[in-house]
Amino acid sequence: MNPLNFRTLDLNLLRVFDEVMAERSLTRAARNLSLTQPAVSNALRRLRETLGDELVQRSGQGMAPTPRAVAIWPAVREALQQLQESLIPSAFEPGKANTTFVLAMADATAAELMPGLVETLDQEAPHVSMRVLPLTTRDPRRLLDEETCDLAVGYFPSLLADLTAHAQSGEPLPFLHQRLYDGEYVCVMRKDHPLATGPFTLNRFCAARHMLVSFSGRPYGFIDEALASLGRERQVVLTVNQFFTAGRVVANSNLLTVLPRHFVRVTGIAEQLVLRPLPFDVSPVHVDAVWHRRSQQRSAHMWLRHAVAHAADKAFSA
Repeated sequence: MNPLNFRTLDLNLLRVFDEVMAERSLTRAARNLSLTQPAVSNALRRLRETLGDELVQRSGQGMAPTPRAVAIWPAVREALQQLQESLIPSAFEPGKANTTFVLAMADATAAELMPGLVETLDQEAPHVSMRVLPLTTRDPRRLLDEETCDLAVGYFPSLLADLTAHAQSGEPLPFLHQRLYDGEYVCVMRKDHPLATGPFTLNRFCAARHMLVSFSGRPYGFIDEALASLGRERQVVLTVNQFFTAGRVVANSNLLTVLPRHFVRVTGIAEQLVLRPLPFDVSPVHVDAVWHRRSQQRSAHMWLRHAVAHAADKAFSA
């Protein structure tokens, strides 16, 4: 579409297009928009002429979109939603709302944040509920894009690096984030482990038997990447997908594992464990909340982000 066409484009045509795409029916779209079916057909005709594409065609009892329509619909729907939120924002009243929010996070993160979030629900939003999905990836963009969750919380180094690169190039960011807290990874073992005392060298670390917490199930993580950069490797004999499981296993075995330092205090078995600094450099853990740009101005989502940030502040100021 050239600039002249866009300047003269009637935005009501996009509203009709969005409704037809959602319903795949001119009749239902007309009913939802309080228009006649001829009016909807006429709007589609005008948009077809502007875009130079058929957009939708009859298919059986409904309408089938063209590839061009499928390609542009997500952007059109998001733009219309953002425009509506900006012009007619729907005020979120936590005391009256019965919304359900879906969060994706690992068990260690949930153990830190959920007590504070439950307290906020009790005090501010007694009818609001939250569901926590297990985080099985270091890149939650697909979860957010498909609206599987409202907010992902975790350690996402690759995602943040990608967003930074996009920002530096001046590209619009499809995802936004907020730093919640910083942490440190440490080596964890049972209290009477042979490596619990004495020098804890890189050689002794690599010679030990290890357990890895891996969301994806891959027996290779960022600790292994750090070791590889030094030309070293460790023996991973067990892979689990939960931090709590890892804590329980090392408390009753000779395996070593690497966990966030702040997590150990909420395991309930901290007195059975010994924490030792890693004998090589590893970047700090940055835990961020990440969300899709389309949620940025929604008052309900703004309340959710504030509640999560408040829970993090409370957990780490204690």
